[in-house]
Amino acid sequence: MEERLKRLRKSMEQTTFKELDFSDQIRKKVHEKIAQSSEREEDILLAVMQLLAHEKTGYDLSQLLRGRGIQSFEGNEGALYTLLHRMEQDQLIRSGWDHDGAKYYLLNNKGKKILQKSEKSAGKKRFELKELTQE
Repeated sequence: MEERLKRLRKSMEQTTFKELDFSDQIRKKVHEKIAQSSEREEDILLAVMQLLAHEKTGYDLSQLLRGRGIQSFEGNEGALYTLLHRMEQDQLIRSGWDHDGAKYYLLNNKGKKILQKSEKSAGKKRFELKELTQE
């Protein structure tokens, strides 16, 4: 994370923000915010549901989530399987075993409907945010 801050600072020094100076208090707050997990549970759930539109194993899913920058399950893969089990209990996904003995997960019809609804809602929020930032 420090590397990202260094790149941000360098970029700011080369742009119109070069005259800004952050106090130590502001710097501390920025570091605290960055240290906090920015991954909200609903965002993680949305990502999992999007990925499970097609059949995936737990391992495949964890790799794809990591590729999306979701780090909540790194070093705690059991939490991913707990989430998958909860989704299965809520009848959002179904699971089965392939011929190699690997367990796979797939969104069912109820899960697909909720995913569509969530994506529309998320898209609307992004559109509203985009409008606000352009004013």
